[in-house]
Amino acid sequence: MVTGDVKLIGSWASVFVMRARIALNLKSIRYEFLQETYGTKSELLLKSNPVHKKIPVLIHDDKPVCESNIIVQYIDEAWSSYGPSILPSQPYDRAIARFWAAYVDDKWFIALRSILTAGGEEEKKAAIAEVEERTDHLEKAFIECSNGKPFFNGDHIGYLDIALGSFLGWWKVVELDANHILLDETKTPSLFKWAERFCNDPDVKPLMPETAKLAEFARKLFPKPQA
Repeated sequence: MVTGDVKLIGSWASVFVMRARIALNLKSIRYEFLQETYGTKSELLLKSNPVHKKIPVLIHDDKPVCESNIIVQYIDEAWSSYGPSILPSQPYDRAIARFWAAYVDDKWFIALRSILTAGGEEEKKAAIAEVEERTDHLEKAFIECSNGKPFFNGDHIGYLDIALGSFLGWWKVVELDANHILLDETKTPSLFKWAERFCNDPDVKPLMPETAKLAEFARKLFPKPQA
């Protein structure tokens, strides 16, 4: 397949890099994965993303595209004739998908991360309650967006599926850290079944990090204070 020169600067553990990788897989785009070393920033990264200096960065024919959700949209548009459409076809459905993707990043993810950074048990309990409340919102969003089909996007993985599904590896790590089930089959049955389908999709499964390996990385990223 001739797609031009495609590179992705990122890290195996990054949720946001995973979004770009899933989108590239959905479109069957071959690319070179340039892994950054944790704690350092390569010259190529600094040159390609001088504003935020963060991963991921997609480089297509020497032109950099930054920010994960923007990269996913770019992939969908740049290779519109390849694979399934990632964004919904109708303007209203696209707007709703973007709304909930922003909610995932700006509200839900912040609460999830706060479980790992909580300073004590009370703070952790409050964070868990907040995640559960926001997950309940996403359960309702799934029911409304999917219309009884397997994914938020309908019959196949789409924009909102990628936005939330990229967190599933870390979701398990946070559950282990909190010793608490956050994706509950009883409380959020639709999301629970969706998560299984998403993780087992052939375009996603090879990218989903091992929980033990990710948990070890999390201990470096979010070190616990010494007693």
